Amino acid sequence: MTEPQDPHGPGDWQRLDPRMLLVHPVQETVRLLPVLLGLLVAGTASGARGWQLLGLVIPVVVGLLRYWTTSYRVGGGRVELRRGLLERHVLSTPVDRVRTVDLTASPVHRLLGLVTVRVGTGTASTDGDERLDLDGLPAADARRLREDLLRAARAARPDDPDEPSGPHDPDNPDDPGRGPVPAAPPVLTFDPTWARFAPLTSTGLVIVAGLVGGTVQLLDALGGFRRVDAGSWAERVAGVPVLLAGAGALVGLAVATSVLAVTGYLVANWGFTLGHADRAWHLRRGLLTTRETSLDDARLAGVTLGEPLGLRLAGGGRLAAIVTGLGDGQESSSVLVPPAPRAVVGSAARAVLGAAGPVDVPLRPHGPAATRRRWTRALLPALLVTAACLPLATGSAWWWLPAVAAPLVAAALAADRARGLGHALVDGYVVSRYGSLYRRRHVLAVGAVIGWNIRATWFQRRAGLVTLVATTAGGRQAVAVLDVPEADALALAARASPALVEPFLYDRPATGRSAQWPTSTPSSRT
Repeated sequence: MTEPQDPHGPGDWQRLDPRMLLVHPVQETVRLLPVLLGLLVAGTASGARGWQLLGLVIPVVVGLLRYWTTSYRVGGGRVELRRGLLERHVLSTPVDRVRTVDLTASPVHRLLGLVTVRVGTGTASTDGDERLDLDGLPAADARRLREDLLRAARAARPDDPDEPSGPHDPDNPDDPGRGPVPAAPPVLTFDPTWARFAPLTSTGLVIVAGLVGGTVQLLDALGGFRRVDAGSWAERVAGVPVLLAGAGALVGLAVATSVLAVTGYLVANWGFTLGHADRAWHLRRGLLTTRETSLDDARLAGVTLGEPLGLRLAGGGRLAAIVTGLGDGQESSSVLVPPAPRAVVGSAARAVLGAAGPVDVPLRPHGPAATRRRWTRALLPALLVTAACLPLATGSAWWWLPAVAAPLVAAALAADRARGLGHALVDGYVVSRYGSLYRRRHVLAVGAVIGWNIRATWFQRRAGLVTLVATTAGGRQAVAVLDVPEADALALAARASPALVEPFLYDRPATGRSAQWPTSTPSSRT
């Protein structure tokens, strides 16, 4: 049981729950599985049983040492984690750096009533040793710690100038996010029919690649390839027509990836719920391994509606939060809605933003110059492919296929990219949409914008276009408005952040005040 901490002192170092003595050896066994398989093969080949016994002892000893050398404490405005035997490693972070708190429970953890608490602090490091994970705590203590950390993080930064003005204002007494609130009904719950969108994502291919890679390594370690008669397999394959073999392989791959994608989707998202309480958004999902994520309102700067081509054609999409201080390496903590129908994604986005305008407003197009640029950039490479294939087509009719298909595909891509390009400023949010193969609609609160960049390549300057970038401390650290006319870019930045942008506007005697930006270099910054 976690002891209550003195809010004014650092508190005492505490160990993790003793039940982790059962979990750590299992985790280390899985982690050392390749080494254990190697010892098993070596012991079997040499007839020495001691190697196999040593292989069973190693993960148990490592797991026990991991427990006895790990401790943590919460108090005095800091969260600290200490671990290591020969090399002592101490992680310490102030509570005002807490962005998210994730609670994860694997099947073994759930069986023992334990939870792993992951404190998201916005660190740019991708090293697993730099993550602040408390593995594990009793489930009730973990949830109480999560609430305490989020409250302490809010209390520690009441005057933070970088706080975005999101949908809930903690200084407004009439705001429904002010103060503790009773648990409300979930905004969104899981529907198993959403799994139909899983085959339209890359999840299945990733799982197939992982399974194939793991199987190949295992067969190689066990000497399975040496028992395969390559000659007999080559004779069997040689008798199969190329088209039939190719079609069969594609069908088999499509079926395998679809089945694995649907299975992975259900395992990862079963029981998904999205709700709001106590000034934070709470997500829960997972069939075997459950995961609960809490996103503080004060750190929620906006959302991103993602529509990969496959999902878009099927009427689906996904939703992610733009969380200040949370980088790309922690994108899994910002997922608000997995692949789902477009109507469901839009409804969730409106609820999170507290406004419908940023999701539904028609976007301002970027004009004919941006459209021509889309067509030029798509058709030029395609025409080069066609030019390279035409001489070869005289010797083989197969080369006519890429020669004709390349410009047709490029034309469809260019038209779709031109249709998807646009921007808007509505209800205190900057909205930007672009892309075709993966279309994104970024919605960023103007209060989360910490700077504006205007960039123009040589080709953009010839067309009178620029790329306007709103820099922020969340998500990808920037939201770009691509190939927008210069006057529109300056007007958007000035309307969104007048105090920030107006010093860079200047007067022209002949025409009066003009929305101009210093563009002596390809990139200018405020």
